[in-house]
Amino acid sequence: MKKTINSVLITGGTGSFGKTMLKDLLATGVSEVRILSRDEEKQDALRNDLRDDRVRYYIGDIRDRGAVDRAMMGVHAVFHAAALKQVPSCEFFPHEAVLTNVLGSENVIRSAIAANVKSVVCLSTDKAVFPVNVMGMSKALMEKTAQAAARTLGPDADTIISAVRYGNVMYSRGSAIPLFIRQIKSGIPITVTEPTMTRFLMPLRYSVALVHHAFEHANQGDLFIKKAPASTIIDLINALKELFEVPDHPVELIGWRHAEKLYETLASAQELGSAEDMGDYYRIKLDMRDLNYKPYFSEGEQEIVQHEDYHSHNTERLDIAGVEELLLSLPEVRAEVDAWKASR
Repeated sequence: MKKTINSVLITGGTGSFGKTMLKDLLATGVSEVRILSRDEEKQDALRNDLRDDRVRYYIGDIRDRGAVDRAMMGVHAVFHAAALKQVPSCEFFPHEAVLTNVLGSENVIRSAIAANVKSVVCLSTDKAVFPVNVMGMSKALMEKTAQAAARTLGPDADTIISAVRYGNVMYSRGSAIPLFIRQIKSGIPITVTEPTMTRFLMPLRYSVALVHHAFEHANQGDLFIKKAPASTIIDLINALKELFEVPDHPVELIGWRHAEKLYETLASAQELGSAEDMGDYYRIKLDMRDLNYKPYFSEGEQEIVQHEDYHSHNTERLDIAGVEELLLSLPEVRAEVDAWKASR
């Protein structure tokens, strides 16, 4: 039976995910959605765009427990999307990433438990698996923070804490696709670090569906992963050049940025060893063992199923035509292409 959502808090609700989730919730008839974020300008723009009395806006930072508590009172579910997400920014300001992504997440989780919220879904990233950069490391710690709280609460608690992990969201703020489109429209070379890099490709609507899936199906401490296709960066660029009908647009190799990976991993082999395959999703169950020395130091697992890591090199690989089709499923890309063709 489908679970009912009455009142929802979205942290970071003015971001790409937050706005898409907000509109989806309003379309399904949710009685109240609260937005907690730091940016009053984005909140004002969203308020003027929607003009919906069911949306309530809270100015505040998840680093401030008091601000979180004020937004939390009386809500039924929390979708925790607030984070510092830009790899270079986190790399140069790691302390800021820890304050928001780790300590801020702890505030959200503890506040939700204190307020008897029914469900908390925390949003994570493929960069949290085998992290090589601060953004990924801080998100990995966010996952561990959520799991530690879930383990302490136990399976019969009033509050269910879960997490979702997904790859690059197409056309999200600060991502590659809007940058490449701006470079095409400006007539400047498309900048690429390493053409053979692969990245998962997931429209925002899939991330919204993943969060709904977690809300509907989560047991205490579950982590859900959306299976997704991938492409090389150069195939993504060539698909955009085809859509914008600029096959000769120059591409400039600029070299690897700080802490970039050749491919992204959504689940480790160890995680998959105990995961449940749910078709479009994997459910990774929480290890409920407590901290005692016998299981951790003198007993191991008797049976381990062999798996590969699940990453963007061994998932479904889209060719240029497949990437084009996926790009055209995004309203933002279709609008950009139509405007470009109309102006020529």
